[in-house]
Amino acid sequence: MIYLHLFWEFFKIGLFSFGGGYATIPFLYHISQVYSWYSLDELTQMVAVASITPGPVGINVATYAGLKSAGILGSALATLAEMLPSLVLVIIVSKLLRKFSDNFYVKSLIQTLKPISCGLLTSVAIGLLKPELNDIKALILIGALLILSWKSKKDPLFYILISAVIGVVLVLIKSFIH
Repeated sequence: MIYLHLFWEFFKIGLFSFGGGYATIPFLYHISQVYSWYSLDELTQMVAVASITPGPVGINVATYAGLKSAGILGSALATLAEMLPSLVLVIIVSKLLRKFSDNFYVKSLIQTLKPISCGLLTSVAIGLLKPELNDIKALILIGALLILSWKSKKDPLFYILISAVIGVVLVLIKSFIH
């Protein structure tokens, strides 16, 4: 039964997340809160690993989340379920957009969906940061990366890699101390 449930949840993610792989994060956050498939901490790690591995972030996270919750078959089902709505919708929308590309309402809809996606991502980012607000090292890292990102406009992957390296170094230092 977990396979059917897993397929359904990731199918909904694929169907309703608009705006790229990071737009799946609010849905994945919801799953971590409702089901015991993975924790919030594991979600943060999944997003970090998915961001630095080749391929779309949403698909990488679905693959890992499926593996974590239901093994190899769960991984395949979650990945397929998340891709399936996009595949079908892209085929349908591409045909419709050719026909209605100059339509005022179509252009307005696309412009409206962009800030909605940004709002969802901001909401999840705040939720993911709550546990870190008591950790001074995390706050310093977040502040430094925000300042760095405002001063030098680099690809987000650059900041993710910096965070990963700093995280590994801090864990190694902590393990040597203990």
